[in-house]
Amino acid sequence: MPTSAKYLLIGSIEAYSGKSATVLGLSHQLQQKGLDIAYGKPLGTCLNVSSGTVVEEDVQFITQSLNLAANRVAPTMLALDEVSVQKRLCGEDNINYQQSLIQQYLQMSQGDLVLLEGPGDLAEGKLFGLSLLQMAEVLDAAVLLVARYQSLLTVEAILSAAQRVGDRLIGVAINEVPREQLEAVNTLLRPFLEQQGIPVLAMLPKSELLRSVSVGELVKQLNAEVLCRSDRLDLLVESLAIGAMNVNSAVKYFRKRWNMAVVTGGDRVEIQQAALETSTQCLILTGQLPPPAFILNRAEELEIPILSVDLDTLTTVEIVNRAFGQVRVHEMIKVEYLRQLMAEYFDTDRLLSQLGLSPAKALS
Repeated sequence: MPTSAKYLLIGSIEAYSGKSATVLGLSHQLQQKGLDIAYGKPLGTCLNVSSGTVVEEDVQFITQSLNLAANRVAPTMLALDEVSVQKRLCGEDNINYQQSLIQQYLQMSQGDLVLLEGPGDLAEGKLFGLSLLQMAEVLDAAVLLVARYQSLLTVEAILSAAQRVGDRLIGVAINEVPREQLEAVNTLLRPFLEQQGIPVLAMLPKSELLRSVSVGELVKQLNAEVLCRSDRLDLLVESLAIGAMNVNSAVKYFRKRWNMAVVTGGDRVEIQQAALETSTQCLILTGQLPPPAFILNRAEELEIPILSVDLDTLTTVEIVNRAFGQVRVHEMIKVEYLRQLMAEYFDTDRLLSQLGLSPAKALS
């Protein structure tokens, strides 16, 4: 009888900490080491209904990126949203999800490792018996916690979460550490956590590329009209600039920035012109005033999409900022970068030894 696979649940202390990115980068590393991997995300949050079936977008993307066979991907059991919560609260949904978890996930026990993406934080999913700790218990899974670094105060959230997860905690990965703080965090935070019995398996530097958002995603979030270059919505935006100052100040400000989206009024033609001549990935015009023809022509030449929104500047900026905070890694350039990052900064061998697994013969 083949040995049964181990289960590793990747959880986080707060939503948008980089769980999917960790799954993507880590599973590639593990595949490189010759391990047979399966993947699943029991609780879905970003769903698409296509051809009558509910598809979790992250699951779809990760499955394709890792080239996983159908029997190596477990189904998402539940979409976590207002509707599902309401059904549960009023007694319409009496499903025993832990039972479903056992049926659908424990049957994947061939292979070496089943990687599961957990809920957004430690509380999410509790109503359905599918919180991180409940799932870990049912599947007898080890837990890897991903934490987004904000300052040294992040240590408090990590200590608190580690205490709740208990013996199942196999380690933490700390994300988005500003490069200039990496050394300090490595000499202060890492040894302290290790002394507390919390293995630090990765300290990943902050990356503008990974935090970038495509122009197409901004179009969707802003419900914008694309005035030109709808063929370049794949461009990635790394920063946001607001063109509300005089043109001389704007030029200085724009020159210091890289791969930006510039939000300005449809009537601020000189600002639009300045933005097009700097590192701009898209122009977002508020006030529903169309730009003059020469601006559209120049944008066409430079392959810079211009978007028009029926929103004020403040609301537009809020929506764009939120999009940066909720980025999903669905572009191949990000996937490649992520793989390099994990190869350099994630201690995969230590993870394997914690799990009691040894690398198969490394793939050539």
